[in-house]
Amino acid sequence: MVRVRLLISAIIAIAMSTAAYAADMPQQLPPPPPPQLAYQPPLMVMAQPEGAWYLRGYIGVGITNQSDFLFEPNPSNGAVDVLTIQSSLGDTMFFGGGIGYEFNNWLRFDFTAEYRAKTAFNAFLIYSCATPTNPGCTAGDQYNAFLKSDIFLANAYIDLGTWDCLTPFIGFGIGGAYNTFDNLTDIGIGTSGNGVGTNASQLNFAWALHAGLAYNVNKNLSLEFAYRYLNYGSVSDQIYCMGGCNPDTYKLQNLTSNDFMIGMRWRFPIDTGATIVAAQAATYVPAPVVAQPMPILPQPAPVYQPAPMYQPAPVYQPAPNYAPPPQYPLSTRG
Repeated sequence: MVRVRLLISAIIAIAMSTAAYAADMPQQLPPPPPPQLAYQPPLMVMAQPEGAWYLRGYIGVGITNQSDFLFEPNPSNGAVDVLTIQSSLGDTMFFGGGIGYEFNNWLRFDFTAEYRAKTAFNAFLIYSCATPTNPGCTAGDQYNAFLKSDIFLANAYIDLGTWDCLTPFIGFGIGGAYNTFDNLTDIGIGTSGNGVGTNASQLNFAWALHAGLAYNVNKNLSLEFAYRYLNYGSVSDQIYCMGGCNPDTYKLQNLTSNDFMIGMRWRFPIDTGATIVAAQAATYVPAPVVAQPMPILPQPAPVYQPAPMYQPAPVYQPAPNYAPPPQYPLSTRG
């Protein structure tokens, strides 16, 4: 009976210690998520816009529009009725050049100076020479002169793209015009009066509109065919009579021209190098690992240790009595 109780207590202790060991073992965490593919921009090298200085030269013909020829009488001469019958200004040749800068492949600026050759001017005016004795008197004057101009413009152009080496462009320019009324003469018709001018010159505001087509021969050379509308102001001069008179003033105003020109541009590129925009290839970036808190494990219940069972006191066993060896009688044999 005592042995059975000892066996049951040992089995219970082994079972409880096994459960406590299993609880003490670390729990297996779930596997981390797979790494995520982070798409980084590929290696890209972008060149900065290539600037360039350039020189340009051109030659052309100007088709002059109709201008206004005005007679401004000297107040000392009193009122005079004058009628312009005819006036004309011929076409002209011109040539020019300049220096400019290309900021990029669509915007550029330049400064140009231009000489416009002499163009012939002539006009015919009639006026009243009526007197009390001759109330129906009329007379005329024939005017001849040359107009020459120097044009200075600051221009801005927009290039509209390039197709098969052809680049259309538009532009706008502002500046000044130095106009000269050269060799103005007055020849009286029906009278003996004649007069000459003073070769007066005037500086005027000028502006222009541009449109054209450029052919890119190579990286540095471009040929141009262009149209320009030019407004270059006015010019005035006075005529002094041969016999002496109060000089009157004659003005040529609203000077405009339709210009057609051919030219060239020679570029001097400025290499500004390149800039690295992004230098990282696609890389794998591991997903963030979320740290899980350590689970709180239950503490094992204390193992009941049964109290030792009462052991009966050992029974005193008396020591066996020592039996002396038997005594054999001495031999009687003597």
